[in-house]
Amino acid sequence: MNKKIKIVIAVTGASGSVYAKMLFAKLALIKNQVEDVGLVMSDNARDVWKHELGNSDYEKLPFKIYGKTDFTAPFASGSAQFNVMVVCPCSMGTLGRIASGVSDDLTTRAADVILKERRKLILLIRDTPYSLIHINNMKSVTEAGGIICPASPSFYSKPVDIDALAATVIDRVLDLAGFEISSFRWNEKE
Repeated sequence: MNKKIKIVIAVTGASGSVYAKMLFAKLALIKNQVEDVGLVMSDNARDVWKHELGNSDYEKLPFKIYGKTDFTAPFASGSAQFNVMVVCPCSMGTLGRIASGVSDDLTTRAADVILKERRKLILLIRDTPYSLIHINNMKSVTEAGGIICPASPSFYSKPVDIDALAATVIDRVLDLAGFEISSFRWNEKE
């Protein structure tokens, strides 16, 4: 990989904090491919993380965390040239605001910037089942250039625990983001 990636990560209040935790852990392993990480978390994301994971380890991450309304964050403007944004997990409310172009917080503003600059937006949606409103919002984001990546783990790698299961999803996200990672590949010899 020649060029390092500048990535925005937004964590929203959807269930699935294990995915965000795994994303941060994997990014730490490939830090030589990362130029910068901008992180924003909603209040609900922090509450869900504490409930699901039983800790507040997000406070110990080696990335700068920006306030949810800090529109002075570099990635609130296309001139900062962040290449990729991942919303992990992405709540249906956040999906709806992004699909509608509502930039009422840093997460939705950054997503709007990524789309307008024709860069890579990956939404790791977690809720199920989907209503027609959710499906139409996914369609709108896809038509605008975003990637909808449901948090649907794969099983052919025979994951042995919840972290390994979550890793199957996060490896897919990292592939979509353009990182070079070592991962289980279907029908390839190890």
